Amino acid sequence: MKTIIHVNQHNIRANAKGLNLPVITCKTYKENNYANEAIIYGQDGKEAARIIYRPNNPLSCGAKVWIETYGNVETK
Repeated sequence: MKTIIHVNQHNIRANAKGLNLPVITCKTYKENNYANEAIIYGQDGKEAARIIYRPNNPLSCGAKVWIETYGNVETK
């Protein structure tokens, strides 16, 4: 089943004003799941990547949402 992961920048902005809304949406044809962290598993069942939202502990560059992986990454 295909899953589309969406980062909701409107919720990021609202959270900067004091709200606490989830900013990651995982969408399938059946449902939408909302969270502040999402784990992506490979076909072997092991963690392949993780999407993280940490507004109170951003990266040194200021990013509040990022993807972490130890796998190979190809850019195009």
